[in-house]
Amino acid sequence: MTTAARLLDELCHLTAQSLESLEPLDHFQVIKLLGEGSYGQVKLAVHKKRGTPMALKFFLRDDTSLLSFLREYNLSLAFCTHPSLTSAFGIAFSTPTHYVFAQQPCLYGDLYDVIVPEVGLEESRAQGVASQISGALSHLHSLGFVHRDVKPENIFLCDRECRWVKLGDFGMVKAAGTRVPCVWYSSPYCTPEAEMARKSEEIDSGHLEVDNNGNKQNKNSGKTQRILASVDPSTDSWALGILIYAMLMGSLPWSETVSDNTAYKSYLQWTNCDGSASQERGSGQPENFHQVAPQFAAFTPLAACLLRSLLHPQCRLRGRPDEVERYLGGAWLLDKDVSG
Repeated sequence: MTTAARLLDELCHLTAQSLESLEPLDHFQVIKLLGEGSYGQVKLAVHKKRGTPMALKFFLRDDTSLLSFLREYNLSLAFCTHPSLTSAFGIAFSTPTHYVFAQQPCLYGDLYDVIVPEVGLEESRAQGVASQISGALSHLHSLGFVHRDVKPENIFLCDRECRWVKLGDFGMVKAAGTRVPCVWYSSPYCTPEAEMARKSEEIDSGHLEVDNNGNKQNKNSGKTQRILASVDPSTDSWALGILIYAMLMGSLPWSETVSDNTAYKSYLQWTNCDGSASQERGSGQPENFHQVAPQFAAFTPLAACLLRSLLHPQCRLRGRPDEVERYLGGAWLLDKDVSG
């Protein structure tokens, strides 16, 4: 465990003892709803005494443990000092129904809202966002933390032009090396290494039998065997690669990261033809691998090299987020006539 991870645990212990119960309307003037999700809601508010605008993040107590709330609050308060990470103010409290903390407000929505379907963002804006998010992730990784939920919905805009963005929503953050259940989900943001969890679930489902009450039970052990995996920063690299693709194309490269998905299979065939992407990085030579996967045909060799690095199927060979900086400035898209 890193020093930062140990300090985070200590801060959670301290704030658990001092968390006050408050009525929000006694201290804040609530202006409007900024966003909502499975966790609860984020509301724009003004502190009545200080006059400071802030975003109040409300977590439903029925769905959120005190520890997970305190971890997100203290991480955002103490460690999110990078300009492209949302940081908390030193205000946290509880109500009968919610846990609440205050953070910097981002008033212009999230990145998902401005990515035009099948079009994407202007290339210069996409490169700017990629640069900022790669810096934010590198900062978290340097402290020993992994975000584990990088996606457009968790990147918030500080202006309408998308010049300044902030990565937020730290509910999934874990210390690197932490052992967690490996969970597969149907999304391109899910890494290839999580497919083993899907296969395990399929095997387990084959061992289920129905009892007299119609309940499914595992006929071998009565329990589903969960695969544990170590939290690794390469998870964020993969998500960053998918994010860059989505910003440039306004679509996703495949529907789910599984070897029997046709689009993903074409990508695997492309990347596996001549070894790892790291061997070609920075070579300056035309790419000599076999035919480009169709959904990547609109990218320049520079962008293709970056994406192949971040989206390497083997996590140990995946590029780091900070490598994005080496690819900035050059063209990432071929002629705009080329469509994805």
